[in-house]
Amino acid sequence: MIRRTFIYLAIGCLGASPCLAADPPSISPNSSSTVSQSDPDHVLTQAQDVVDYRIGPEDVLDISVWNNVAISRTVPVRPDGKISLPLVNDVQAGGLTPNQLRSVLLKKLAEYVPSPEVSVIVREVHSFKVSVIGEVKKTGRHELKGRATVLDILAMAEGFGEFAGRGRIVVLRPEGKTMRQIPFNYNKVVSNNGAMENFFLQPGDIIVVP
Repeated sequence: MIRRTFIYLAIGCLGASPCLAADPPSISPNSSSTVSQSDPDHVLTQAQDVVDYRIGPEDVLDISVWNNVAISRTVPVRPDGKISLPLVNDVQAGGLTPNQLRSVLLKKLAEYVPSPEVSVIVREVHSFKVSVIGEVKKTGRHELKGRATVLDILAMAEGFGEFAGRGRIVVLRPEGKTMRQIPFNYNKVVSNNGAMENFFLQPGDIIVVP
């Protein structure tokens, strides 16, 4: 079982949902920018890696420093992806998982606070937007208030077009100035034969149905 940490991910909205533990592994720096559809084991590895939510502009974070109310506060993520906190000033939060941001804050605060304990909670999500295009009945962009899988968004698209290539769906994921391609074979996912998994999307993902 994955080790429990002090950090949690709360996907907030009106009638807030329960917090979800935010401790899945992040994407390995050695991951290829393009995943081969002929390598299902690699696809499964990537699907496991992309579970954690990445903070984006306009999100609202609860930063708590144990036994230090002067630093603990609720902060918005600015359009440049940064947050402002006492002592450490501006810190890049956009693009990081809550766990990664926690690690950054621990390192910075250690210069001023002995043995700091930090938690990061995403209180409000405003940057989680994904799109679906191609051979579906309803293309468009969706602003989400919580995590969603590829199948969730395909359901919002209200079904496939008559000539949709269900076995050749691709999820485009922004990574810096490039777009990583993650294959998604709808037929294998719904057949439940273990060949491929339905994975969680990240902000900015584009589902392409050929």
